[in-house]
Amino acid sequence: MEPHATASLADIVVHVPVSVVIPTYREAENIPLILKRLNELRLRHGLTMEVIFVDDDSRDGSVEAVAAAGHDWARILVREGERGLSTAVIAGFRAARYPILVCMDCDLSHPPEAIPRMILGLAMGQQMVLGSRYVPGGSTEDDWGILRWLNSAVATLMARPLTSVRDPMSGFFVLQRADFAAARDLNPVGYKIALELIVKCDFENVGEVPIRFVDRAHGQSKLSLREQLKYIQHLRRLYLYRFSHAMYLAQFLTVGALGTVVNLTILGLLLFLGAPEAAALAGGIAVSVCTNFLLNRRFTFSYARYGHMGRQFVGFVLASGVGFVVNYSVAILLRQGPLTEMPGGIYLAAMCGICAGMSFNFLGNRYLVFAKRFLRR
Repeated sequence: MEPHATASLADIVVHVPVSVVIPTYREAENIPLILKRLNELRLRHGLTMEVIFVDDDSRDGSVEAVAAAGHDWARILVREGERGLSTAVIAGFRAARYPILVCMDCDLSHPPEAIPRMILGLAMGQQMVLGSRYVPGGSTEDDWGILRWLNSAVATLMARPLTSVRDPMSGFFVLQRADFAAARDLNPVGYKIALELIVKCDFENVGEVPIRFVDRAHGQSKLSLREQLKYIQHLRRLYLYRFSHAMYLAQFLTVGALGTVVNLTILGLLLFLGAPEAAALAGGIAVSVCTNFLLNRRFTFSYARYGHMGRQFVGFVLASGVGFVVNYSVAILLRQGPLTEMPGGIYLAAMCGICAGMSFNFLGNRYLVFAKRFLRR
């Protein structure tokens, strides 16, 4: 919802110095255009402004384009050896001097004229204000095809458990420098830095100002399939940050299910090749234990790949062995106790044993085998 106030917009904006951070990669054609509109905005409102372009070593004339504009309030930082929109924005925010931070794209898809209304939202107590396509009054270009609409809708839906804002994919936003400085564990990947900040800064009061999102006129879009896959990777990180226990357990159970498939596949293959049943059973178990270890180390507890693999494998096997004993013991105790006379009680006892054993395996691996305190980068 667009913020409202009785205070004069001009009075608020003129007294708030603003740092505008614009990540760039091969945007030399657009730099003069966006500087022209930002300068018009600055003069219209008497705004104290600095503009920081953070360029990922484009070597396309971007540095010269900023210099040719001749504005002492605009500068460009060139990063060598590192690329990525999100990390570029963080670098720009850290280099900023003023208390209000603005992030926007260089391709003029985001209207600079909306910045004063977004600053007003901060003045009215909102922790972050987004330029939104999906609130009343917001819009996009008419030539968006069904696939582009579907991609945006699915990406927004996937972020819904993390935030209730209508347009969490927006790359146009403002926040206070003090809130950014208080953020911890920033670890973005891809291009959705606003979502990272909403989660890591624990923002609950996020406003949205309607904007018309227009397609770029010059240059090429950076939104590739690779960037979309990075978004999924980024979401996984944020889910782990916000819902760590549930996410670790879900991933552990998924690996366990895959391990069952591996076990049965190897069992069937060895039987087909003529191996004795005992050897086939042992082979299936051995291979599934190895694959479960590797998958848990790489995905479920991905931070653990920095630890000693040999010690972790021994710990994993021991935990799995103890988990098996827990599984068997619980099932036997229940079958010989309260479930002795129950029809089908053996199956219920087995399920309870599996749950107990799986719980032990998870806790043992989460807090002993792959415990973060045992790891050193």
